[in-house]
Amino acid sequence: MRKILQRSLGGPEVLEYVEADRPVPGPTEILVEVRAAGVNPVDWKVRTSGSFLGTPPFTVGWELAGVVAAVGAGVTRFEVGDAVFGMPKFPREAAAYAEFVTGPARHFAHQPPELTAEEAGGLALAGLTAWQVLVETADIQPGQRVLIPAAAGGVGHLAVQIAKARGAYVIGTASAPKHEFVRGLGADEVIDHYTDDPGDVVRDIDLAIATVAGQVPALRRTLRPGGTIIALNSADAQEVVAAGGRFLLAEPDRAGLEALVQLVQAGKLRVHVERVFPLAEAAAAHRMSETGRTTGKIVLRP
Repeated sequence: MRKILQRSLGGPEVLEYVEADRPVPGPTEILVEVRAAGVNPVDWKVRTSGSFLGTPPFTVGWELAGVVAAVGAGVTRFEVGDAVFGMPKFPREAAAYAEFVTGPARHFAHQPPELTAEEAGGLALAGLTAWQVLVETADIQPGQRVLIPAAAGGVGHLAVQIAKARGAYVIGTASAPKHEFVRGLGADEVIDHYTDDPGDVVRDIDLAIATVAGQVPALRRTLRPGGTIIALNSADAQEVVAAGGRFLLAEPDRAGLEALVQLVQAGKLRVHVERVFPLAEAAAAHRMSETGRTTGKIVLRP
């Protein structure tokens, strides 16, 4: 098979398109022929720092959709030919930037027919992050006020929809050209993060999601008494926890994936894919992701 490999830490140029042996599923694992692999900020952060994975060589990528090519001993949830999506092994190496990937069967769910392979390939990591923040950690209730910076981004655009599905009042931030897109997701208010500081113009927030590093002081000023911040960036973790908030790192979870599927099938959640790159052009996909200006998701297609 072909996959992306890096032998050193560094810029996008360290990502190589190489030949490799096809992995073999172990007990309770499945082998997935990858049809699409999502690109997330954690991918290029690990590429440059080695966090989670240590010293190269390794292959980044955790979010994928594809077709089951083989099943390991003891697997009962899937059969060869099933369309699946998931976030296997995160934050350990999953090597999703590849033509074939193995992972625990219970780190995957059946891909709903309402999603294309590219849409499903961009859902698992970003979607589970948003779900685990809003539902499993904050337990957002109808009428609560949620602030989502970078609301047009990968996690942000899914978080807006999940929060609205829970009945929340959602305020998003985005650049002016993306305001219509964010409102189309269901946001009740959108502010321009280039011209307005959320800490100056937003108040009485029950939950602020620190999707962008360095915004904690501004987000704290938006909170009502008893409101909280949940950080998604390790750079903010210590500051947020010291202020009484939480730091969340998404975990593989079959139940969460299936909850996302239910929202998709109910017409309450859609995945916006801005750009699809061939797997061989992973470096170009990383360069685009690193601009921080992506609307929705970037996806690689083997």
